[in-house]
Amino acid sequence: MSAMFVSRRILLVEDDDELRYAYAAHLTANGFQVEEAGDLAAARKGFAATRPDVAVVDFRLPDGTALDLLPKFKELESAVPIIVLTGFGSMELGVSLIKSGAEQCLAKPVEPSALLMIVLKLLENSRNHQKQLANSTRRRRVVLDPFLGESPVIRRLAETAAKVANSQSPVLIQGETGCGKGVLATWLHENGPRSDEPFVDLNCAGLTREFLESELFGHEKGAFTGAISAKPGLLEVGHRGTIFLDEIGDIDPNVQPKLLKVVEEKRFRRMGDVRDHFVDIRLIAATHQDLRHLIETKLFRSDLYFRISTVPLAIPPLRERQVDIPAIAHALLLRICSDMARPPADLSTKAVERLRSYYWPGIFANYATSWNARSCFPIGTSLKRGTWRSNLSPRRGGIPTSETGLLTNWSAFTSRQFFPVKIRTSKRLRNVSVSPRVLFTRS
Repeated sequence: MSAMFVSRRILLVEDDDELRYAYAAHLTANGFQVEEAGDLAAARKGFAATRPDVAVVDFRLPDGTALDLLPKFKELESAVPIIVLTGFGSMELGVSLIKSGAEQCLAKPVEPSALLMIVLKLLENSRNHQKQLANSTRRRRVVLDPFLGESPVIRRLAETAAKVANSQSPVLIQGETGCGKGVLATWLHENGPRSDEPFVDLNCAGLTREFLESELFGHEKGAFTGAISAKPGLLEVGHRGTIFLDEIGDIDPNVQPKLLKVVEEKRFRRMGDVRDHFVDIRLIAATHQDLRHLIETKLFRSDLYFRISTVPLAIPPLRERQVDIPAIAHALLLRICSDMARPPADLSTKAVERLRSYYWPGIFANYATSWNARSCFPIGTSLKRGTWRSNLSPRRGGIPTSETGLLTNWSAFTSRQFFPVKIRTSKRLRNVSVSPRVLFTRS
């Protein structure tokens, strides 16, 4: 197993010492952390303490049965798959176990290698479901190239980003609003070792402390008015993947120590809970603010800043790399043509000159809304100066006002219908066929 991930945890509940030792030894040899228990009391304590990724439970125990354990386990962590081992298989028992929350019911004896295979399959199911949850939080799109152009500044950024993509260190992306921080964060995830894992993003701008805590850390039932059931936070949804916190400078100072704990110790607590949850994530943060100034004004913690800025990346605004305008314009135009099922179009020399004459607050997303796409395509394959609406402010050394009609937020642009949607989903495997001794499986 890759060393980059936290070891997967299994709770093994079996009163037969020899059998428990055999299972534990085989699972440990294959990279699992095994918490052992021989009765109901130890099982409850072990589950609450470790919050395992999978639980393997013998049906009959000295002080009760698995039916006494399953409801408690599901109350604590509803997403944990549970395997029940039994030598008393029957249709009625299997139905009762599945209804109580068991994922699989296996007839004893079960070989350690067969148990390992089933555990791995259930973990794969769980991770695929986790990815689906992560993908449901955002519309995944074709990964855009954040390094279009040949200007020295963008080439340096591309070089640095390529070096840090495979790193597990936190990344802080800085740049003006609309310069493509979210695009770069997505690129880092898709080109890193966690690309097959969830990518979860949260824009922290304007969020209240309570809402931010609930979204990020999750909450237990009754944690606050309206919390009618437990809810996992985005940290849990993004386990083993990447968490992108946009506008991290807006995070409430009271939430910052809890985020620092996640970065330093890889653990957190849900709202209303006293137990720690362990999580393995890579953090990418972004801001358009000067965090050092926020530190001076006591609005941002210096220790959190130094932890998240291990790898700083600065994205230059488009006005500082005017030479890249033709390449970016061409790429955006091709995407728009493709999305609208139109023949490829290009920009005339005069059109490019005019684009270069404007002051661009952010990145070239501004440009895409500056012409009327419906009127430009019938005129031919080359867009002239008059093709788009001329409601942009010429470059005068100042930031254009809202009256210019510019779209300065890249995420707002990409939320439109310009780009083809790419939703990465993984079909959840439901039936595990390892041997005929699999009595029941949740469908």
